[in-house]
Amino acid sequence: MEIKTNVMRILDKKKIVYESHCYADTAAVSGVEVARVLGQEPAQVFKTLVTVSASGAYYVFVIPVAAELDLKKAAKSVGEKSVKMLPQKELLPLTGYVHGGCSPIGMKKAFRTVIDASAEMQETIIFSAGKTGYQVELTLAELAKVLRFSTAEITAE
Repeated sequence: MEIKTNVMRILDKKKIVYESHCYADTAAVSGVEVARVLGQEPAQVFKTLVTVSASGAYYVFVIPVAAELDLKKAAKSVGEKSVKMLPQKELLPLTGYVHGGCSPIGMKKAFRTVIDASAEMQETIIFSAGKTGYQVELTLAELAKVLRFSTAEITAE
């Protein structure tokens, strides 16, 4: 029987077209390793990062697994002076997700979400299904039916 994560249940409920991928039975840890195990280009596989601004607001950034978040560009994209990565111990209480299984879909609260503009060059993007070892793949158009987001150049050169 196939495991359904909360993210998959949310997508099913909204009748969103997606494909699920599982790498739970592998030793893949980094996003680049996950992309390799799934047989995908790292540019198509995205990671979800949660930040906090100086004003105390939380923001979600979704970037390619091989890229690094440019904190200055990220802050600018949401109209903040600065943002910093959320400490790992605060991730689960804030989002309901663990490190390595964080998805932009289905967080405890809806946070402003920015996806790296490179996603617009991909037919589909792959990101965490909300549980370590599970990913979902869908188009940005389908994602927009379930998640409010904007796109911006937010990765380091």
